[in-house]
Amino acid sequence: MSLVTSTETAITACRNTKLYSVQGSGDSSGLSTQMFGSDKHKPRCITDSYSSKSYEKFFVGSPSEELMHPSSSDVSESSIRQQDVSSYQPRDYLEVQSADTLDDDTDKMKLMLQELERDLLGDNDDVGDMFGTGLNMEIDGEWSGPVRTEPIHEPPKESSSSESNLSSISSNKEASHFSSRTPKQMLIECAAVLAEGNIEGASAIINALRQLVSIHGDPPQRIAAYMVEGLAARVAASGKYLYKALRCKEPPSSDRLAAMQILFEVCPCFKFGFMAANGAIIEAFKDEKRVHIIDFDINQGSQYITLIQSIAKLPGKPPHLRLTGVDDPDSVQRLNGGLQIIGLRLEKLAEVLGVSFEFQAVASRTSLVTPSMLDCRPGEALVVNFAFQLHHMPDESVSTINQRDQLLRMVKSLNPKLVTVVEQDVNTNTSPFFPRFIEAYSYYSTVFESLDVTLPRESQDRMNVERQCLARDIVNIVACEGEERIERYEVAGKWRARMTMAGFTSCPMSPNVIDMIRKLIREYCDRYKLKEDLGALHFGWEGKSLIVASAWR
Repeated sequence: MSLVTSTETAITACRNTKLYSVQGSGDSSGLSTQMFGSDKHKPRCITDSYSSKSYEKFFVGSPSEELMHPSSSDVSESSIRQQDVSSYQPRDYLEVQSADTLDDDTDKMKLMLQELERDLLGDNDDVGDMFGTGLNMEIDGEWSGPVRTEPIHEPPKESSSSESNLSSISSNKEASHFSSRTPKQMLIECAAVLAEGNIEGASAIINALRQLVSIHGDPPQRIAAYMVEGLAARVAASGKYLYKALRCKEPPSSDRLAAMQILFEVCPCFKFGFMAANGAIIEAFKDEKRVHIIDFDINQGSQYITLIQSIAKLPGKPPHLRLTGVDDPDSVQRLNGGLQIIGLRLEKLAEVLGVSFEFQAVASRTSLVTPSMLDCRPGEALVVNFAFQLHHMPDESVSTINQRDQLLRMVKSLNPKLVTVVEQDVNTNTSPFFPRFIEAYSYYSTVFESLDVTLPRESQDRMNVERQCLARDIVNIVACEGEERIERYEVAGKWRARMTMAGFTSCPMSPNVIDMIRKLIREYCDRYKLKEDLGALHFGWEGKSLIVASAWR
Protein backbone atom coordinates (compact mmCIF):
# COMPACT_ATOMS: atom_id res chain seq x y z
CA MET A 1 0.00 0.00 0.00
CA SER A 2 1.43 3.41 -0.96
CA LEU A 3 1.84 6.37 1.38
CA VAL A 4 -0.80 8.23 -0.64
CA THR A 5 -3.28 5.43 0.01
CA SER A 6 -2.45 5.31 3.71
CA THR A 7 -2.98 9.08 3.97
CA GLU A 8 -6.35 8.73 2.28
CA THR A 9 -7.19 5.92 4.68
CA ALA A 10 -6.29 8.11 7.65
CA ILE A 11 -8.55 10.92 6.50
CA THR A 12 -11.43 8.62 5.56
CA ALA A 13 -11.23 6.85 8.91
CA CYS A 14 -11.48 10.17 10.68
CA ARG A 15 -14.58 10.96 8.68
CA ASN A 16 -16.33 7.68 9.47
CA THR A 17 -15.56 7.39 13.18
CA LYS A 18 -18.47 7.81 15.57
CA LEU A 19 -17.99 7.30 19.29
CA TYR A 20 -20.94 8.77 21.07
CA SER A 21 -24.62 9.45 20.78
CA VAL A 22 -26.54 12.03 22.71
CA GLN A 23 -29.14 10.93 25.19
CA GLY A 24 -32.55 12.17 24.27
CA SER A 25 -31.61 12.73 20.66
CA GLY A 26 -33.40 9.76 19.27
CA ASP A 27 -30.62 7.28 19.97
CA SER A 28 -31.47 5.42 23.12
CA SER A 29 -28.07 3.87 23.44
CA GLY A 30 -26.71 6.78 25.46
CA LEU A 31 -22.91 6.77 25.64
CA SER A 32 -22.15 4.32 22.91
CA THR A 33 -19.16 2.00 22.94
CA GLN A 34 -19.43 1.59 19.18
CA MET A 35 -16.14 2.63 17.61
CA PHE A 36 -17.06 2.21 13.98
CA GLY A 37 -20.21 3.04 12.13
CA SER A 38 -21.84 5.16 9.52
CA ASP A 39 -21.56 8.90 9.63
CA LYS A 40 -24.98 9.58 11.10
CA HIS A 41 -24.38 13.30 11.33
CA LYS A 42 -22.95 13.89 7.89
CA PRO A 43 -23.90 17.48 7.05
CA ARG A 44 -26.66 18.04 4.57
CA CYS A 45 -28.19 21.30 3.44
CA ILE A 46 -31.55 21.77 5.16
CA THR A 47 -34.21 24.43 4.93
CA ASP A 48 -37.12 24.62 7.32
CA SER A 49 -39.33 27.17 8.99
CA TYR A 50 -38.28 29.05 12.09
CA SER A 51 -39.45 27.74 15.41
CA SER A 52 -41.99 29.83 17.29
CA LYS A 53 -41.15 28.44 20.72
CA SER A 54 -40.74 31.08 23.38
CA TYR A 55 -37.37 31.88 24.91
CA GLU A 56 -36.74 30.47 28.37
CA LYS A 57 -34.51 32.63 30.58
CA PHE A 58 -31.15 31.22 31.58
CA PHE A 59 -31.38 32.06 35.25
CA VAL A 60 -33.53 30.46 37.95
CA GLY A 61 -33.29 29.87 41.65
CA SER A 62 -31.68 33.21 42.28
CA PRO A 63 -32.39 35.22 45.44
CA SER A 64 -32.89 38.22 43.19
CA GLU A 65 -35.62 37.11 40.82
CA GLU A 66 -36.37 40.67 39.79
CA LEU A 67 -32.92 40.91 38.27
CA MET A 68 -33.02 37.58 36.52
CA HIS A 69 -36.69 37.60 35.48
CA PRO A 70 -37.74 41.25 35.36
CA SER A 71 -41.35 42.00 34.64
CA SER A 72 -40.26 45.24 33.03
CA SER A 73 -37.03 46.79 31.88
CA ASP A 74 -36.75 48.95 35.00
CA VAL A 75 -33.61 47.54 36.59
CA SER A 76 -31.54 49.87 38.71
CA GLU A 77 -27.77 49.85 39.00
CA SER A 78 -28.01 49.38 42.74
CA SER A 79 -30.06 46.21 42.38
CA ILE A 80 -27.42 44.80 40.06
CA ARG A 81 -24.56 45.59 42.39
CA GLN A 82 -26.41 43.97 45.28
CA GLN A 83 -26.67 40.69 43.41
CA ASP A 84 -24.58 37.88 44.94
CA VAL A 85 -22.38 36.81 42.05
CA SER A 86 -22.15 33.24 43.29
CA SER A 87 -25.93 32.85 42.91
CA TYR A 88 -25.98 33.83 39.26
CA GLN A 89 -27.19 30.56 37.73
CA PRO A 90 -28.10 29.53 34.17
CA ARG A 91 -31.15 27.50 33.25
CA ASP A 92 -30.95 23.73 33.32
CA TYR A 93 -30.40 23.46 29.56
CA LEU A 94 -26.89 24.77 30.11
CA GLU A 95 -26.21 21.75 32.35
CA VAL A 96 -24.53 23.50 35.27
CA GLN A 97 -24.10 22.50 38.87
CA SER A 98 -25.33 24.55 41.78
CA ALA A 99 -23.13 27.34 43.08
CA ASP A 100 -22.42 25.62 46.39
CA THR A 101 -20.52 22.83 44.59
CA LEU A 102 -18.00 25.28 43.17
CA ASP A 103 -14.85 26.06 45.07
CA ASP A 104 -14.91 28.71 47.80
CA ASP A 105 -13.11 31.27 45.72
CA THR A 106 -14.78 34.44 46.98
CA ASP A 107 -12.08 36.89 46.08
CA LYS A 108 -13.19 39.93 44.15
CA MET A 109 -13.27 39.76 40.38
CA LYS A 110 -10.07 41.24 39.00
CA LEU A 111 -11.07 43.34 36.04
CA MET A 112 -8.09 44.35 33.94
CA LEU A 113 -8.32 48.05 33.12
CA GLN A 114 -6.36 47.62 29.93
CA GLU A 115 -5.09 44.67 27.92
CA LEU A 116 -1.35 44.75 27.22
CA GLU A 117 -0.94 45.25 23.50
CA ARG A 118 2.22 43.89 21.97
CA ASP A 119 3.65 45.62 18.91
CA LEU A 120 5.24 42.43 17.68
CA LEU A 121 1.98 40.50 17.94
CA GLY A 122 -0.34 43.29 16.83
CA ASP A 123 -4.01 42.57 16.14
CA ASN A 124 -3.94 43.65 12.52
CA ASP A 125 -4.26 40.23 10.92
CA ASP A 126 -7.03 40.41 8.33
CA VAL A 127 -8.74 37.06 8.18
CA GLY A 128 -12.20 38.22 7.20
CA ASP A 129 -11.72 37.78 3.44
CA MET A 130 -9.69 34.56 3.59
CA PHE A 131 -11.72 32.92 0.82
CA GLY A 132 -11.88 35.92 -1.50
CA THR A 133 -15.59 36.62 -1.19
CA GLY A 134 -15.29 40.28 -0.28
CA LEU A 135 -16.41 39.63 3.28
CA ASN A 136 -14.42 41.17 6.10
CA MET A 137 -14.62 42.14 9.74
CA GLU A 138 -15.74 45.69 9.11
CA ILE A 139 -18.98 46.70 10.80
CA ASP A 140 -21.72 46.44 8.22
CA GLY A 141 -24.65 48.77 7.78
CA GLU A 142 -26.87 46.91 10.22
CA TRP A 143 -24.31 47.46 12.99
CA SER A 144 -23.39 51.00 12.06
CA GLY A 145 -26.49 52.84 13.22
CA PRO A 146 -26.36 55.37 16.03
CA VAL A 147 -25.65 53.84 19.42
CA ARG A 148 -27.48 55.12 22.46
CA THR A 149 -25.10 55.75 25.29
CA GLU A 150 -27.28 57.88 27.51
CA PRO A 151 -29.09 56.30 30.49
CA ILE A 152 -32.43 54.91 29.40
CA HIS A 153 -34.10 55.47 32.77
CA GLU A 154 -34.36 58.79 34.57
CA PRO A 155 -33.77 58.85 38.36
CA PRO A 156 -36.95 57.96 40.30
CA LYS A 157 -39.17 60.84 41.33
CA GLU A 158 -42.26 61.25 43.49
CA SER A 159 -45.18 59.90 41.54
CA SER A 160 -48.09 61.98 40.31
CA SER A 161 -50.77 61.40 37.74
CA SER A 162 -49.10 63.68 35.20
CA GLU A 163 -45.70 62.10 35.83
CA SER A 164 -47.31 58.67 35.56
CA ASN A 165 -48.64 59.58 32.14
CA LEU A 166 -45.20 60.88 31.13
CA SER A 167 -43.65 57.67 32.39
CA SER A 168 -46.10 55.65 30.31
CA ILE A 169 -45.25 57.71 27.24
CA SER A 170 -41.52 57.26 27.93
CA SER A 171 -41.94 53.50 28.28
CA ASN A 172 -43.84 53.35 25.01
CA LYS A 173 -41.08 55.31 23.30
CA GLU A 174 -38.47 52.94 24.74
CA ALA A 175 -40.42 49.90 23.60
CA SER A 176 -40.81 51.48 20.17
CA HIS A 177 -37.06 52.13 20.05
CA PHE A 178 -36.26 48.48 20.82
CA SER A 179 -38.98 47.05 18.57
CA SER A 180 -37.54 48.85 15.57
CA ARG A 181 -34.12 47.25 16.01
CA THR A 182 -32.91 43.72 15.28
CA PRO A 183 -31.37 41.54 18.00
CA LYS A 184 -28.01 42.03 16.29
CA GLN A 185 -28.32 45.81 16.51
CA MET A 186 -29.44 45.62 20.12
CA LEU A 187 -26.50 43.40 21.02
CA ILE A 188 -23.98 45.86 19.62
CA GLU A 189 -25.77 48.73 21.31
CA CYS A 190 -25.71 46.89 24.62
CA ALA A 191 -22.02 46.06 24.27
CA ALA A 192 -21.26 49.68 23.40
CA VAL A 193 -23.03 51.18 26.42
CA LEU A 194 -21.57 48.50 28.68
CA ALA A 195 -18.07 49.29 27.38
CA GLU A 196 -18.68 52.90 28.45
CA GLY A 197 -19.76 51.82 31.92
CA ASN A 198 -23.48 52.49 31.49
CA ILE A 199 -24.74 49.57 33.57
CA GLU A 200 -28.33 50.77 33.78
CA GLY A 201 -28.64 51.28 30.04
CA ALA A 202 -27.08 47.89 29.30
CA SER A 203 -29.45 46.18 31.76
CA ALA A 204 -32.50 47.65 30.05
CA ILE A 205 -31.34 46.39 26.66
CA ILE A 206 -30.58 42.96 28.12
CA ASN A 207 -34.10 42.71 29.54
CA ALA A 208 -35.61 43.74 26.20
CA LEU A 209 -33.42 41.30 24.27
CA ARG A 210 -34.47 38.39 26.45
CA GLN A 211 -38.01 38.87 25.23
CA LEU A 212 -36.98 38.70 21.57
CA VAL A 213 -34.52 35.84 21.26
CA SER A 214 -34.86 32.08 21.43
CA ILE A 215 -32.51 29.10 21.56
CA HIS A 216 -35.04 27.38 19.29
CA GLY A 217 -35.07 30.11 16.65
CA ASP A 218 -33.05 30.99 13.59
CA PRO A 219 -29.25 31.48 13.89
CA PRO A 220 -29.43 35.23 14.68
CA GLN A 221 -31.90 34.53 17.49
CA ARG A 222 -29.85 31.68 18.89
CA ILE A 223 -26.52 33.48 18.89
CA ALA A 224 -28.24 36.50 20.45
CA ALA A 225 -29.77 34.28 23.15
CA TYR A 226 -26.37 33.09 24.29
CA MET A 227 -24.49 36.34 23.82
CA VAL A 228 -27.04 38.35 25.78
CA GLU A 229 -26.49 36.05 28.74
CA GLY A 230 -22.75 36.63 28.42
CA LEU A 231 -23.51 40.36 28.64
CA ALA A 232 -25.78 39.77 31.64
CA ALA A 233 -23.03 37.79 33.37
CA ARG A 234 -20.60 40.62 32.70
CA VAL A 235 -23.05 43.15 34.17
CA ALA A 236 -23.49 41.00 37.27
CA ALA A 237 -19.71 40.42 37.51
CA SER A 238 -20.36 36.71 37.59
CA GLY A 239 -18.81 35.52 34.34
CA LYS A 240 -16.06 33.68 36.21
CA TYR A 241 -18.53 31.73 38.33
CA LEU A 242 -20.84 30.96 35.45
CA TYR A 243 -17.96 29.68 33.30
CA LYS A 244 -16.68 27.51 36.15
CA ALA A 245 -20.16 26.09 36.63
CA LEU A 246 -20.39 25.28 32.94
CA ARG A 247 -16.95 23.64 33.01
CA CYS A 248 -17.19 21.83 36.32
CA LYS A 249 -20.50 20.01 36.29
CA GLU A 250 -19.73 16.84 38.26
CA PRO A 251 -19.41 14.62 36.38
CA PRO A 252 -19.50 16.33 32.97
CA SER A 253 -21.86 13.56 31.80
CA SER A 254 -21.98 11.54 28.62
CA ASP A 255 -24.05 14.32 27.06
CA ARG A 256 -21.14 16.73 27.37
CA LEU A 257 -18.68 14.34 25.73
CA ALA A 258 -21.28 13.35 23.14
CA ALA A 259 -21.95 16.97 22.26
CA MET A 260 -18.23 17.58 21.72
CA GLN A 261 -18.05 14.58 19.39
CA ILE A 262 -21.15 15.66 17.48
CA LEU A 263 -19.75 19.18 17.07
CA PHE A 264 -16.76 17.69 15.25
CA GLU A 265 -19.09 15.61 13.07
CA VAL A 266 -21.74 18.15 12.12
CA CYS A 267 -19.44 21.17 11.80
CA PRO A 268 -16.86 19.65 9.45
CA CYS A 269 -14.45 22.58 9.78
CA PHE A 270 -13.56 21.22 13.23
CA LYS A 271 -13.33 17.69 11.85
CA PHE A 272 -11.20 18.74 8.89
CA GLY A 273 -8.73 20.24 11.36
CA PHE A 274 -8.25 16.83 12.96
CA MET A 275 -8.00 15.23 9.52
CA ALA A 276 -5.22 17.59 8.50
CA ALA A 277 -3.28 16.93 11.71
CA ASN A 278 -3.65 13.16 11.32
CA GLY A 279 -2.61 13.33 7.69
CA ALA A 280 0.56 15.25 8.59
CA ILE A 281 1.34 12.80 11.40
CA ILE A 282 0.90 9.80 9.09
CA GLU A 283 3.28 11.44 6.60
CA ALA A 284 5.83 11.83 9.41
CA PHE A 285 5.58 8.08 10.20
CA LYS A 286 7.31 7.18 6.93
CA ASP A 287 10.25 4.80 7.53
CA GLU A 288 9.89 5.09 11.32
CA LYS A 289 9.80 2.02 13.54
CA ARG A 290 8.93 3.73 16.81
CA VAL A 291 6.81 6.85 17.19
CA HIS A 292 6.07 8.85 20.34
CA ILE A 293 3.16 11.32 20.25
CA ILE A 294 2.72 13.86 23.05
CA ASP A 295 -0.69 15.50 23.33
CA PHE A 296 -1.47 18.18 25.89
CA ASP A 297 -5.24 17.80 25.46
CA ILE A 298 -6.38 14.41 24.15
CA ASN A 299 -10.03 15.25 24.81
CA GLN A 300 -12.07 12.04 24.47
CA GLY A 301 -9.47 10.41 22.23
CA SER A 302 -11.41 10.32 18.96
CA GLN A 303 -8.48 11.70 16.97
CA TYR A 304 -6.33 8.76 18.08
CA ILE A 305 -8.96 6.15 17.37
CA THR A 306 -8.82 7.15 13.69
CA LEU A 307 -5.04 7.39 13.84
CA ILE A 308 -4.68 3.85 15.23
CA GLN A 309 -7.03 2.58 12.52
CA SER A 310 -4.84 4.26 9.91
CA ILE A 311 -1.59 2.89 11.35
CA ALA A 312 -3.05 -0.61 11.20
CA LYS A 313 -3.45 -0.21 7.41
CA LEU A 314 0.02 1.12 6.71
CA PRO A 315 2.08 -1.05 4.30
CA GLY A 316 4.40 -3.49 6.01
CA LYS A 317 4.75 -3.80 9.73
CA PRO A 318 3.17 -0.80 11.51
CA PRO A 319 5.44 1.24 13.79
CA HIS A 320 5.22 0.95 17.54
CA LEU A 321 3.12 3.86 18.81
CA ARG A 322 3.56 5.37 22.24
CA LEU A 323 1.06 8.07 23.25
CA THR A 324 1.59 10.43 26.20
CA GLY A 325 -1.34 12.53 27.36
CA VAL A 326 -1.20 15.33 29.91
CA ASP A 327 -3.87 14.73 32.53
CA ASP A 328 -4.55 18.32 33.63
CA PRO A 329 -6.68 18.46 36.80
CA ASP A 330 -8.92 21.10 35.19
CA SER A 331 -9.69 19.00 32.12
CA VAL A 332 -12.97 17.30 31.27
CA GLN A 333 -11.19 13.95 31.30
CA ARG A 334 -9.96 14.33 34.89
CA LEU A 335 -13.50 15.06 36.05
CA ASN A 336 -14.77 12.06 34.11
CA GLY A 337 -12.30 9.55 35.50
CA GLY A 338 -8.99 10.70 34.08
CA LEU A 339 -7.12 9.86 30.94
CA GLN A 340 -6.58 6.29 32.12
CA ILE A 341 -10.10 5.39 30.96
CA ILE A 342 -9.41 6.84 27.52
CA GLY A 343 -6.02 5.10 27.46
CA LEU A 344 -7.62 1.73 28.19
CA ARG A 345 -10.09 2.23 25.34
CA LEU A 346 -7.26 3.04 22.92
CA GLU A 347 -5.20 0.07 24.11
CA LYS A 348 -8.09 -2.33 23.49
CA LEU A 349 -8.62 -0.92 20.00
CA ALA A 350 -4.91 -1.22 19.17
CA GLU A 351 -4.88 -4.80 20.38
CA VAL A 352 -7.83 -5.72 18.16
CA LEU A 353 -6.19 -4.07 15.13
CA GLY A 354 -2.75 -5.54 15.78
CA VAL A 355 -0.99 -2.24 16.47
CA SER A 356 1.81 -2.20 19.01
CA PHE A 357 0.68 0.54 21.38
CA GLU A 358 1.33 1.90 24.84
CA PHE A 359 -0.22 4.81 26.68
CA GLN A 360 0.84 6.92 29.61
CA ALA A 361 -0.87 9.80 31.37
CA VAL A 362 1.13 12.61 32.96
CA ALA A 363 -0.81 13.96 35.94
CA SER A 364 0.16 17.61 35.95
CA ARG A 365 -1.05 21.06 35.05
CA THR A 366 0.10 21.83 31.54
CA SER A 367 2.07 24.86 32.70
CA LEU A 368 4.11 22.69 35.08
CA VAL A 369 5.07 19.93 32.64
CA THR A 370 8.84 19.48 32.23
CA PRO A 371 10.77 17.44 29.63
CA SER A 372 11.73 14.81 32.20
CA MET A 373 8.03 14.10 32.88
CA LEU A 374 7.41 13.20 29.22
CA ASP A 375 9.87 10.26 29.12
CA CYS A 376 11.23 10.89 25.63
CA ARG A 377 13.42 7.97 24.54
CA PRO A 378 16.25 7.61 22.02
CA GLY A 379 15.28 5.98 18.74
CA GLU A 380 11.72 7.34 18.75
CA ALA A 381 10.37 9.85 16.24
CA LEU A 382 8.73 12.50 18.42
CA VAL A 383 5.49 14.21 17.37
CA VAL A 384 3.69 16.84 19.47
CA ASN A 385 0.02 17.51 18.77
CA PHE A 386 -1.73 20.72 19.86
CA ALA A 387 -5.39 20.39 18.85
CA PHE A 388 -7.61 23.15 20.28
CA GLN A 389 -5.38 23.44 23.35
CA LEU A 390 -2.83 26.24 23.04
CA HIS A 391 -5.45 28.99 23.30
CA HIS A 392 -6.10 27.96 26.91
CA MET A 393 -2.55 28.89 27.91
CA PRO A 394 -2.24 32.48 29.25
CA ASP A 395 0.12 34.68 27.29
CA GLU A 396 1.99 37.96 27.83
CA SER A 397 -1.24 39.97 27.97
CA VAL A 398 -2.26 38.07 31.12
CA SER A 399 1.02 37.49 32.94
CA THR A 400 4.70 38.22 32.51
CA ILE A 401 5.27 34.47 32.86
CA ASN A 402 3.70 34.00 29.40
CA GLN A 403 2.84 30.31 29.72
CA ARG A 404 1.85 30.08 26.04
CA ASP A 405 5.28 30.88 24.63
CA GLN A 406 6.98 29.08 27.51
CA LEU A 407 5.23 25.84 26.53
CA LEU A 408 6.22 26.24 22.89
CA ARG A 409 9.87 26.81 23.81
CA MET A 410 9.82 23.74 26.06
CA VAL A 411 8.41 21.63 23.20
CA LYS A 412 11.07 22.96 20.83
CA SER A 413 13.75 21.85 23.28
CA LEU A 414 12.52 18.26 22.82
CA ASN A 415 13.61 18.41 19.15
CA PRO A 416 10.37 16.95 17.74
CA LYS A 417 10.18 15.68 14.18
CA LEU A 418 6.78 17.34 13.79
CA VAL A 419 4.43 19.64 15.73
CA THR A 420 0.80 20.03 14.62
CA VAL A 421 -1.37 22.97 15.65
CA VAL A 422 -5.15 23.16 15.16
CA GLU A 423 -6.97 26.24 16.42
CA GLN A 424 -10.03 28.40 15.89
CA ASP A 425 -9.16 31.29 13.59
CA VAL A 426 -10.41 34.28 15.60
CA ASN A 427 -8.90 36.82 17.99
CA THR A 428 -10.47 36.73 21.45
CA ASN A 429 -7.16 37.17 23.22
CA THR A 430 -5.80 40.70 23.31
CA SER A 431 -8.74 42.64 21.87
CA PRO A 432 -10.49 45.01 24.32
CA PHE A 433 -14.06 44.14 25.22
CA PHE A 434 -15.99 45.97 22.50
CA PRO A 435 -14.03 44.84 19.39
CA ARG A 436 -13.73 41.38 20.95
CA PHE A 437 -17.51 41.23 21.28
CA ILE A 438 -17.98 42.16 17.61
CA GLU A 439 -15.44 39.60 16.42
CA ALA A 440 -16.93 36.86 18.63
CA TYR A 441 -20.39 37.62 17.26
CA SER A 442 -19.12 37.38 13.68
CA TYR A 443 -17.32 34.10 14.36
CA TYR A 444 -20.02 32.28 16.30
CA SER A 445 -22.78 33.54 14.02
CA THR A 446 -21.02 31.71 11.21
CA VAL A 447 -20.72 28.55 13.31
CA PHE A 448 -24.42 28.71 14.22
CA GLU A 449 -25.37 29.28 10.59
CA SER A 450 -23.38 26.25 9.49
CA LEU A 451 -25.07 24.14 12.17
CA ASP A 452 -28.47 25.33 10.92
CA VAL A 453 -27.97 23.78 7.49
CA THR A 454 -26.48 20.52 8.77
CA LEU A 455 -29.00 19.70 11.52
CA PRO A 456 -32.76 20.27 11.62
CA ARG A 457 -33.99 23.24 13.62
CA GLU A 458 -35.70 20.94 16.14
CA SER A 459 -32.65 18.68 16.54
CA GLN A 460 -31.75 17.89 20.13
CA ASP A 461 -28.18 17.22 18.97
CA ARG A 462 -27.92 20.79 17.70
CA MET A 463 -29.22 22.25 20.96
CA ASN A 464 -26.83 20.07 22.99
CA VAL A 465 -23.87 21.15 20.88
CA GLU A 466 -24.75 24.81 21.21
CA ARG A 467 -25.50 24.82 24.92
CA GLN A 468 -22.73 22.48 26.08
CA CYS A 469 -19.89 23.31 23.70
CA LEU A 470 -20.44 26.81 22.35
CA ALA A 471 -22.39 28.62 25.08
CA ARG A 472 -19.68 28.30 27.73
CA ASP A 473 -17.04 29.66 25.35
CA ILE A 474 -19.27 32.60 24.44
CA VAL A 475 -19.95 33.41 28.09
CA ASN A 476 -16.25 33.30 28.95
CA ILE A 477 -15.23 35.47 25.99
CA VAL A 478 -17.91 38.09 26.65
CA ALA A 479 -18.15 38.13 30.45
CA CYS A 480 -14.62 37.54 31.72
CA GLU A 481 -11.41 39.53 31.81
CA GLY A 482 -7.86 38.96 32.98
CA GLU A 483 -6.88 35.48 34.05
CA GLU A 484 -10.55 34.49 34.31
CA ARG A 485 -10.86 34.71 30.51
CA ILE A 486 -9.73 31.24 29.47
CA GLU A 487 -10.92 31.09 25.85
CA ARG A 488 -8.14 33.19 24.29
CA TYR A 489 -8.11 32.30 20.61
CA GLU A 490 -5.69 33.86 18.13
CA VAL A 491 -5.68 34.21 14.36
CA ALA A 492 -3.35 32.28 12.09
CA GLY A 493 -0.85 35.12 11.81
CA LYS A 494 -0.43 35.26 15.58
CA TRP A 495 0.26 31.53 15.82
CA ARG A 496 2.72 31.80 12.94
CA ALA A 497 4.60 34.56 14.79
CA ARG A 498 4.64 32.60 18.05
CA MET A 499 5.84 29.39 16.43
CA THR A 500 8.57 31.25 14.54
CA MET A 501 9.76 33.05 17.68
CA ALA A 502 9.91 29.68 19.49
CA GLY A 503 12.31 28.42 16.81
CA PHE A 504 9.96 26.38 14.59
CA THR A 505 9.82 26.47 10.80
CA SER A 506 6.67 25.89 8.79
CA CYS A 507 6.12 22.46 7.28
CA PRO A 508 3.44 22.82 4.58
CA MET A 509 0.79 20.12 4.38
CA SER A 510 1.57 17.63 1.65
CA PRO A 511 -0.46 17.64 -1.60
CA ASN A 512 -1.72 14.17 -0.66
CA VAL A 513 -3.35 15.47 2.53
CA ILE A 514 -4.81 18.53 0.78
CA ASP A 515 -6.22 16.55 -2.15
CA MET A 516 -7.88 13.97 0.07
CA ILE A 517 -9.53 16.65 2.23
CA ARG A 518 -10.74 18.53 -0.85
CA LYS A 519 -12.42 15.35 -2.08
CA LEU A 520 -14.21 14.95 1.23
CA ILE A 521 -15.31 18.59 1.31
CA ARG A 522 -17.07 18.07 -2.03
CA GLU A 523 -19.23 15.40 -0.38
CA TYR A 524 -20.44 17.93 2.18
CA CYS A 525 -22.40 21.11 1.61
CA ASP A 526 -20.63 23.21 -1.03
CA ARG A 527 -20.61 26.20 1.34
CA TYR A 528 -17.64 24.70 3.20
CA LYS A 529 -14.35 26.05 1.91
CA LEU A 530 -10.67 25.12 2.06
CA LYS A 531 -7.79 27.49 1.38
CA GLU A 532 -4.05 27.01 1.73
CA ASP A 533 -2.18 30.08 2.94
CA LEU A 534 1.50 30.27 3.92
CA GLY A 535 1.62 26.53 4.56
CA ALA A 536 -1.49 26.43 6.75
CA LEU A 537 -4.91 25.04 5.84
CA HIS A 538 -7.91 27.27 6.55
CA PHE A 539 -11.31 25.61 6.80
CA GLY A 540 -14.29 27.90 6.60
CA TRP A 541 -17.95 28.45 5.91
CA GLU A 542 -18.54 30.57 2.83
CA GLY A 543 -16.32 33.65 3.32
CA LYS A 544 -15.34 33.12 6.94
CA SER A 545 -12.28 31.17 8.08
CA LEU A 546 -13.18 29.13 11.17
CA ILE A 547 -10.37 26.61 11.75
CA VAL A 548 -6.70 26.71 10.81
CA ALA A 549 -4.38 23.69 10.86
CA SER A 550 -0.61 23.89 10.46
CA ALA A 551 2.48 21.71 10.86
CA TRP A 552 5.93 22.70 12.12
CA ARG A 553 9.36 21.22 12.64
